[in-house]
Amino acid sequence: MDRIPPILAIMFTATLAMCTSPSDDTIPPNAPAQMIREANNISLLYDGTAILTLACDLPQASYTVKELNEERDGKVSYLLTISSVNGASMNITGRIRAGKESFTCEADRRIEGTQVVRHTYGLSHSLLNRAVYDRESDWLLSADQSYTSASFRIEPKAVDTTGITYTLSMTGNEVTFRFRPRYYQKHRGLDYYEPWNYQVWKEPVAGWCSWFAYKTGITEENVREATDVLAETMKPYGLDYIQIDDGYQQYGGAPEEWINPNYKFPSGLGNLAAYISSKGFRPGIWTNVAVHDSAWACSHPDWYVRNADGTPASGRWIGYILNGLEDEMLDSVLTPVYSRFRNDGWSYFKLDALRHLLFDGYNSHGSFFRGGYAEREEAFRNVVRRVREETGRENFLLACWGVLPGVVGLADGCRIGNDGYGYTALAQYNSFNNVVWRNDPDHIELTPQEAWRSCMATSLTGSLFMVTDKPEVYHTDLIDPARKSLPVLLTLPGQVFDLDPSRSSFLDRTTTEMSGSGERESDGSRTSPFDLFMLELNMPWERWCVLGRLGEKEEKVSLAELGLEKGKEYLLYEFWSDTFLGTVTNDVVFDHIDPLYNCQLFCIRPVQQNPQVLATSRHISCGATDLAEVKWDNGVLSGISKPVPSDEYTLLIYEPAGYESPTISVTGGNLISEKRDGAVRRIKMVNTDGGKIAWKVNYNSSL
Repeated sequence: MDRIPPILAIMFTATLAMCTSPSDDTIPPNAPAQMIREANNISLLYDGTAILTLACDLPQASYTVKELNEERDGKVSYLLTISSVNGASMNITGRIRAGKESFTCEADRRIEGTQVVRHTYGLSHSLLNRAVYDRESDWLLSADQSYTSASFRIEPKAVDTTGITYTLSMTGNEVTFRFRPRYYQKHRGLDYYEPWNYQVWKEPVAGWCSWFAYKTGITEENVREATDVLAETMKPYGLDYIQIDDGYQQYGGAPEEWINPNYKFPSGLGNLAAYISSKGFRPGIWTNVAVHDSAWACSHPDWYVRNADGTPASGRWIGYILNGLEDEMLDSVLTPVYSRFRNDGWSYFKLDALRHLLFDGYNSHGSFFRGGYAEREEAFRNVVRRVREETGRENFLLACWGVLPGVVGLADGCRIGNDGYGYTALAQYNSFNNVVWRNDPDHIELTPQEAWRSCMATSLTGSLFMVTDKPEVYHTDLIDPARKSLPVLLTLPGQVFDLDPSRSSFLDRTTTEMSGSGERESDGSRTSPFDLFMLELNMPWERWCVLGRLGEKEEKVSLAELGLEKGKEYLLYEFWSDTFLGTVTNDVVFDHIDPLYNCQLFCIRPVQQNPQVLATSRHISCGATDLAEVKWDNGVLSGISKPVPSDEYTLLIYEPAGYESPTISVTGGNLISEKRDGAVRRIKMVNTDGGKIAWKVNYNSSL
């Protein structure tokens, strides 16, 4: 499986150095792959690089190779079909070589079976994967689904400084490989998606937003109180940002009305940012692009979109419409605000009313833009670009609200739905998350009905995680689901298509929408047919998955539909209720959801023949955030845990028959208790300094 034919090995080696992020003068071409064939060896070259190498075990006369090049509306597709003669079975092995930001995934919706929203932490080994997506060059190489293939598998093999190598194997009588360059840019219609020019924000984004807690009534005292409470109750768990929303600024929209806050913030914004920073948080601030001061607008008419009589035009929600084509406006209106905020220490910027600027502003005044939509979107991007330049790439920029293709490459995150949290939007733009930008499903309110479900779905998908409650809520048990869902891991989508395409299929409407009021067709909605969310965890010491169930549409799901090996034995544990459910080999059968949580989280781990970690109490990943160096060696299970300081931490160990009464030792913390319940031993420990706890569970005395 790992062998590369000699001629292809030479070609492969010669092109490894080219698998790096393209510079401005080496932008990857929108061109098909080229095939080279020698005897039973086949390779595909793209942009001078061997991205695919294959070898077939049949004689050359026993199979056919056919090609198809197709281009339509800028969408290039190259297809390569290998078919055996008379339906004989053949074995094809090979390698795929892609860039450092590539990953395995599903390229097309499965023809049948239960559909699950998939994300991964680390490189996925799922049996569902039939493709590799290279983000650096925006190409997708996939194998079509086929009933003529008895098996097909792609797995990451090796990572080096220039890229990632994947192995593939296939058994059957036919396979079609499909190569699509400029996949997100052309095939998905994101014109500004140029990943060779920007990186996705890699750090966790989790914080508190003042909006639903206080709306426009927010005061400096409110912010300081929330900061103090969250520093005690949430900061140790992974909450990093404190973001003030609408209500601090003066009315109008002129720069000084942003920079100099209203009477409710007597200390000034610079001092408030410093206070937030002093508590270990990153300060975040809301702004918008609306102008309502008529006297100021009329004194600078050239800065605005104008009516036929030359007076500044206005639009619903947006007020007077900033003209993004006017450099003097950008210099005089935007630069003073955002450069000042950046210098004052603000590091998270929420830029609001963008849909109104585009829809109610530019699109609704199309006659002002003689260059049509291209000129309107140029004006729009100029506004966002100037904010981006002044805030700096080292700081986070959130575009708000609604899915706006015009912010691609400029904003780090994008609100994908209407006001108010909606987890279903995460199934409607699942393929965008951490590839195009970070998805923002809006702020989480920790209510008894939604706290567990909202926190879990947001964390499982690696999306923006912002809570928005008054400080007193963080002294109640409702804080528990947020604590156990933080930190948020940097995930990758398991599918490069949207599982629910009912919203993203309307993205081209942004060129013609003339009203931003209410929910638009492209906005993530509050309903979706999908409520199973899966996160694969690929750690150096083990691979497992967790499955979130947010509704009761599905009564069961097979292991095969989760990308796991059918017939293999897996441990099943429900996290929220702390319940070990035994082992499964074919299907996960669901029980009714407890209304206390309104969701379920199942940890699914391959059974080993020795004692093994089942889960921990710390995080919904069941160990990915807090465990390291776990191993079984000569009768001893050992590892390192990093619990939250002074927080009771439980390590759950599954013990097969024959293993009992171990000797347990911990270093760096205190052992509180240990007890076996059925096949699961619960070991409770704690430390106070936030350091690591090294633990050993020695079974030698009982063997």
